[in-house]
Amino acid sequence: MGCYVVDFLCPDAKLAVELDGGQHSTETDAERTRIIEVHGYLVIRFWNNEVNENIEGVLARIMETLRASTPHPTPLPDGERE
Repeated sequence: MGCYVVDFLCPDAKLAVELDGGQHSTETDAERTRIIEVHGYLVIRFWNNEVNENIEGVLARIMETLRASTPHPTPLPDGERE
C-alpha cells in the first residue's frame, strides 16, 4: 500500500491486519493506517504479544470485524446458512 508492506491482507474483505511491536510509534502508525485506508482497506492492529499470548482472542476479533464489515446479500442466494 503506497510505500508500506502490510503484515496481513485480505483483499476480498478489504481488511488489513497490522502487528505492532516495540519499534512502532503512534504517530508513524497513524500515518501508515491513513495511507492503507486511502486504498479502501479497514485496518485493525494488534500488539505482537497479543498474538503470542492470546491468539484465540486475536482470531475472534478478526472474525468479528469480518462479520461486521461484510454485508450479506439480500436475500441470501441459497437460503440461510452458517
